[in-house]
Amino acid sequence: MDMSDAVIRIEKLKKKYGPIIALDDISLEVEKGKIFGLLGPNGAGKTTTVKILTTLVRPDEGKVVVAGTDVLGDPVRVRSLIGYVPQELTVDPYLTVQEHLNYYADLYHLSAAVKDSRAREVLGLVGLAGYENRRARYLSGGTKKKLDLACGLIHRPPLIILDEPSLGLDVQVRRDVWSYILRLKDQGTTVFLCTNYMDEAERLCDIVSIIDHGKIAVTGAPGALRSQLRKDVISVEIAGANEHQGKELETLEKAVSQLAIVQGTTKDGVQLKIYVESNETALPQILQSTSSLSIPIRSITYSRPGLDEVFLHYTGHPFAEERERDA
Repeated sequence: MDMSDAVIRIEKLKKKYGPIIALDDISLEVEKGKIFGLLGPNGAGKTTTVKILTTLVRPDEGKVVVAGTDVLGDPVRVRSLIGYVPQELTVDPYLTVQEHLNYYADLYHLSAAVKDSRAREVLGLVGLAGYENRRARYLSGGTKKKLDLACGLIHRPPLIILDEPSLGLDVQVRRDVWSYILRLKDQGTTVFLCTNYMDEAERLCDIVSIIDHGKIAVTGAPGALRSQLRKDVISVEIAGANEHQGKELETLEKAVSQLAIVQGTTKDGVQLKIYVESNETALPQILQSTSSLSIPIRSITYSRPGLDEVFLHYTGHPFAEERERDA
């Protein structure tokens, strides 16, 4: 990537909180006009990265440049170049939608004429046209998130930073937010997206960096990362709900792990994921191996690897287990 195309450039970034290493020498670049995803479980270092990008936290070491401006050298200018939508809702329950937009427009010193036109623009973008006079206390959680997004866009920043934008949203609102993010890309806005949702990263991101324990494990296009694994996934789900399922899953895992064609396994609830080079050649052997175990099986499915498998490959542990431990 040409340096002039990098809207974000992070070099050897380090941050500790007491004995806890939040960021451990990370480097990355975000290209202009792209959706970049920082993907990792809770506690991996995503929010610390965002706080440094948004000038809320100073790094211990390293350099961060946003749109050609050093974050430490000129934090005021950096704030004018970014829109930031944090994970937590920031709306004031007693202000109307229009009053929220006016407040943020004033923070960025927009003129009255520009303020009105931008308000109409962002409300149309996030589907809130007609909501101008509604107080935030009467809005649903999903609508409040849309308002947060509108406030972050009021000054038409070249870079928008989204920290877990669909966390806690229902399916329809989540899809709406995804649609708005893709529209921002179409308009030329660069998007820096923090998420721990694999499907969100696969659906939206041009490039992802997987972060784990403060380190970047791998960076690349989601499709390219999946194809590099050169393995398929067979998922075996145990039937019923009983106290023996844990033991049955362990028995199943032990049996299939002895097969030469099995490259690895992970457990997820009542499901065992089995990683193989080819579904077509492995499935008959796995069926034969499981048929003699007297374990009730609800279903056996197969698929190509997703970002869950990419995470496992590059970090050495399942994403789900890490999320449970850090939550």
